[in-house]
Amino acid sequence: MPKDRTPTLEQLRAQNAWERSKHYNKDHVILAKGLPALIMNSGLLQVMAFLHEKGRKKPHCEDLAKDLRMWLHCRFPEVPESFEEFMETLLKAQPSRFQEVTSEAFAWLKWLRQMAAARVGGK
Repeated sequence: MPKDRTPTLEQLRAQNAWERSKHYNKDHVILAKGLPALIMNSGLLQVMAFLHEKGRKKPHCEDLAKDLRMWLHCRFPEVPESFEEFMETLLKAQPSRFQEVTSEAFAWLKWLRQMAAARVGGK
C-alpha cells in the first residue's frame, strides 16, 4: 500500500524556514529568536513596521520581514508580499483572519528560530 507523500503543514513550515535561513548570519539568528516575543508584546503590524524601518540600515531586519511576508503570502494568497500592500491588507482584514495570519506567523517563526540557529551554528 503506497504511503501518502504529501508533506504536512509542519513539514512545509520547516522546509521553508530551512530554505529561507540558508544565507542567514548571527544577526538574523538573534533577531529570529526575539521576534515572537516582540509580536506578542506589540502586535504583528507594529513589528513588521519596525522591521521595515530598521531594515534600511540593518539588512537582516528586512531579510526576516521579507521572508515572513513571503511565507504568509504562501499560506494566505490574499496577503501580499510587498510591505505596503501587506500592511494595508492586514489593516483592513477581518479580526478572525488577522488572528489566523498572526498565529501562522508564530508557527513559522518557531521553525525559523531553530533552523536559523542550526544553520549558523553549523558554519
